[in-house]
Amino acid sequence: MKVAKFGGSSLASSDQVRKVVNIIKDDPARRYIVVSAPGKRHSDDIKVTDLLISLHDKLIAGKDPSRLIEAIYNRYEEIGQAFHVDAHILTAIREDLEKLRMLETKGNEHLYDIILSRGEDNNARLIAGVLKAEGLKARYISPKEIGMYVTDEPKNARILNKAYPIIHKWAKNPDILVIPGFFGITEEGNICTFSRGGSDITGAIIAAGMNAELYENFTDVNGIYSAHPGIIHEPELIKEISYREMRELAYAGFSVFHDEALIPSFQAKIPVVIKNTNNPTHPGTQIVHEKHKHEKTVVGIASDGGFSMIYISKYLMNREVGFTLRVLQILKDFDIKYEHMPSGIDDISIILRANQLTEETEEELLRKIAYEIDPDELRIKHNITMVVVVGEGMREKVGVTAESTAALARKKINIEMINQGSSEVSIMFGIQDKDEKAAIRSLYYTFFD
Repeated sequence: MKVAKFGGSSLASSDQVRKVVNIIKDDPARRYIVVSAPGKRHSDDIKVTDLLISLHDKLIAGKDPSRLIEAIYNRYEEIGQAFHVDAHILTAIREDLEKLRMLETKGNEHLYDIILSRGEDNNARLIAGVLKAEGLKARYISPKEIGMYVTDEPKNARILNKAYPIIHKWAKNPDILVIPGFFGITEEGNICTFSRGGSDITGAIIAAGMNAELYENFTDVNGIYSAHPGIIHEPELIKEISYREMRELAYAGFSVFHDEALIPSFQAKIPVVIKNTNNPTHPGTQIVHEKHKHEKTVVGIASDGGFSMIYISKYLMNREVGFTLRVLQILKDFDIKYEHMPSGIDDISIILRANQLTEETEEELLRKIAYEIDPDELRIKHNITMVVVVGEGMREKVGVTAESTAALARKKINIEMINQGSSEVSIMFGIQDKDEKAAIRSLYYTFFD
């Protein structure tokens, strides 16, 4: 029994949905289908999720959303009519979208989640109707019915442990169940969406709850590449990668998977395969709990921009008990999360997401650090990109850090920060944004032919 998740690009049009239908028909083990909202049909198109965001903004502004409702409905209608789905399904989708006009906008902390969830929910109803029209025994099932209970955290929900045994009760269901991704239901009955990449999270939760043989994640690429194809011409395709390696790469900017999406499958030790809807016979990339052999020292190189770095230096810092705690407390007071904190004897660097800082916040933060810590040197750098070299094989080879720094030096790229975890699975370099592409290319051609 398999769980298959289809992304927005796989469900963008009737032609794409035809491919999905054939994939489901091709393997009777694909009995649990998780769907995203329809994505872009072409490069200049707009995803249904983005249309719903615009609809949300119009409602907040008190403007008429009629044109957006019609545009969203037309996306579902095109697919539904192509497969001659039951007319009642399209009528129900239109009514569901029209109801959004009536939502209370003031003081409704779940408004954004409710509106955006309509993309996946209505698509699940539609795809279930398509499968039935194609002669398959399929039906839509809501997150509430299947037991997708989540924390009451709008835009950032987490699955509750009580959900898994409820989900598992559906494991012997004979029908194909079509499940909307991206959101769950709180114990109070409110809709809450997962963070970015939410449909991937739903797929992983369903796979874990069902104790599936395999979680197939269908997208528009043949698998996971060892570097970004937009930077490296025809990078190597990764055939097999461990959860730990994939999480490191996903965190560092690989857009195939949101880094949190893997956790439910990882905890249940369920293998994941990334496959291409447009090329379903390709084996794709297998994500496994543990690799038995490491054919390559480095499996991938990733990068992510939008960081800032606060540098604090104070003589004999290492002798001050609670020094780091005081710094962290200041960050907490400003509700700022940090990503990395490499340190020396007399200095410490704090890497954080730059979008947490406004000019005013930055000035107040530095002033408070200067007052409470009294450092010898305090400065902040912006436009930092984090470049990560990942591979469990690095534990078995000496000199990977030396090769990496030499690769950056050849391109005269200054390293602002180096950080390597104790697991030795990744090495992270902080560099200036302007050097990102040159760094990726130099590192890639150092470790890959």
